[in-house]
Amino acid sequence: MSHPSNVAQRMRELEQQLTQYNKEYYELDEPSIPDSEYDKLFRELQTLEANNPELKSEHSPTEKVGSKPLDAFTSVTHELPMLSLDNAFNSEEFAAFAERIQQRVDSSVAWAFCCEPKLDGLAVSILYQNGKLVRAATRGDGYSGEDITANVKTIKNVPLQLSAEAPDRVEVRGEVFMMTDAFERFNETARKRDEKVFANPRNAAAGSLRQLDSRITAKRPLHFYAYSLGVVSEHDHDRLADSHYDRLQQLSEWGLPINDEVKRVESVEACEAYYQAMLEKRDRLRYEIDGIVYKVDSIRMQTELGFVARAPRWAIARKFPAQEQLTRITGVDFQVGRTGAITPVARLEPVSVGGVTVSNATLHNADEIARLGVMIGDTVSIRRAGDVIPQVVNVIESERPADAQIIQFPARCPVCDSEVERIEGEAVARCSGGLICAAQRKEAIKHFASRKAMDVDGLGDKLVEQLVDKEWVKSPADLYELKTPVIASLPRMGMKSAQNLVNAIAKTRETSLPRFIYALGIREVGEATANNLAHHFGTFDALQQANVEALQAVDDVGKVVAEHIVAFFREAHNQEVVEQLRRWISFPEGEAVGPKSDRLAGQTFVLTGTLTEMTRDEAKKALEALGAKVSGSVSKKTSAVFAGDNAGSKLAKAESLGVPVKTEQELIALIQAG
Repeated sequence: MSHPSNVAQRMRELEQQLTQYNKEYYELDEPSIPDSEYDKLFRELQTLEANNPELKSEHSPTEKVGSKPLDAFTSVTHELPMLSLDNAFNSEEFAAFAERIQQRVDSSVAWAFCCEPKLDGLAVSILYQNGKLVRAATRGDGYSGEDITANVKTIKNVPLQLSAEAPDRVEVRGEVFMMTDAFERFNETARKRDEKVFANPRNAAAGSLRQLDSRITAKRPLHFYAYSLGVVSEHDHDRLADSHYDRLQQLSEWGLPINDEVKRVESVEACEAYYQAMLEKRDRLRYEIDGIVYKVDSIRMQTELGFVARAPRWAIARKFPAQEQLTRITGVDFQVGRTGAITPVARLEPVSVGGVTVSNATLHNADEIARLGVMIGDTVSIRRAGDVIPQVVNVIESERPADAQIIQFPARCPVCDSEVERIEGEAVARCSGGLICAAQRKEAIKHFASRKAMDVDGLGDKLVEQLVDKEWVKSPADLYELKTPVIASLPRMGMKSAQNLVNAIAKTRETSLPRFIYALGIREVGEATANNLAHHFGTFDALQQANVEALQAVDDVGKVVAEHIVAFFREAHNQEVVEQLRRWISFPEGEAVGPKSDRLAGQTFVLTGTLTEMTRDEAKKALEALGAKVSGSVSKKTSAVFAGDNAGSKLAKAESLGVPVKTEQELIALIQAG
């Protein structure tokens, strides 16, 4: 048995910890631990207090709802306290809750539960007078909260005026939250702007709602669902339903948004079925929920059951398996993606997150590692939502061991040992061995064979994957070594089809310099850039030897693209494959690749819609042969837009900018003019 002094010491420790975590969660909107860890500590303190009531502090966090209102906002006193809910973490605890209710009410009377998804957001109170929104407040400590009226008015689905059927004075309580897709977009924008990134939608919603400038709140994608009533004008009480579920329907009739997953059930078994159904549906919802709230449906019974210190006796929250948990990083691996992107993946001490055992989590890139300040050996909060790859949310720095190690990005690719390239201003580090790296092999070969590159007829994605999986093709140069009988041995590939493919590959042995450059798959070198490079340098050797400064002299080639080109040709593995390809492939160089004429030099055209006399590729080549530039986008500098049938946004933009729009016949006349 623990010594009383040790128990008391542990209780004081827990009180201090929970008080600090409450402040982080309710006041700062930056929790340092996941909800599951908080719940564990809270339960421990509750158990110690129940077993040692004489040691319980009158200021214990178990008696409080949240935290005090922030001084930056005007304080609002709640006419009816906004209490918290007790939690049930399994079916046995929920059954015990239902049993306690059964013992307190008349068991001969039929009664039901109202089941509601427990939204993971911020609880608010909204007061309407004569149908008009006059005040909104946070829950705060349950007795007083912050006045956030101006901010709540900016939430698009919160009505500023209720219908005529609403009571003269009515307080509506509900949850402000962010839809998950809106949250992801919000964070992505924040990362690009180097602004604060939120750990989860709940923090984002709370942080947005507590902005001192409501114009900032107005830009945040917040949402609201009503879930109960507070004070109601006395003379309107008789108009209210005696069922919680029916009162929610009344809220809807008055113009307030309610959750369409709310359901009334009439047994503990039906409550369990609802829980399981929502747990299965959880990952498909557009918003995050962390459990189910069960409320006795009868308002009369709610009144009869009453309250304990911080929670009603007639309601409970049954929690889902936590989507965030604490664990420790034991190491970091570096994975290479199909585009060469190198992603750091944390190796974890296995932990159950959302009912799934997790042993790895993505760290995204070097910028994210720096933002988190994470090190090997750290205790971290891991988040997993649905099928999303688990990720590290934050670091518990107070738990950092003395032997924690800095995470070092590799200088060489862990797959092919090529140089790792990270361009200034880009978050992602990449392997430069595009033609040889096994992780990128399939994508490199698919690109090489694509229509605008070498145009290998019959070499589809599935066939590429088979050839690479068999290790018959390890680089694009290996395509030219393939023999008909070998290809014919593949499933559903006869001798005739195999011979057709060999013939199609042989056909590409004569091509153009722009096509060859494009086929190499150099990062950010598209068809137009490849064309510009070919015209500018004239020969492949000149391009291969060009430095960053020389490359930037090419039209449309900036510093970043120039650095990608230099990194590609600097890599010895790529040089080796290029050499092999040039033994098989020939292309005209020198003046032959330049325009036939400079008649249209200095002019930029855009092609849009469907042409009938020629393809857009043919038209493009014809214009470029006359010295023109053909762009994929319309700007004020565009000389003209040639529009075929079903022209879309480019035509509209040309008209809005006052750029001349011409027909296909005018295009043909321009090309054929002497």
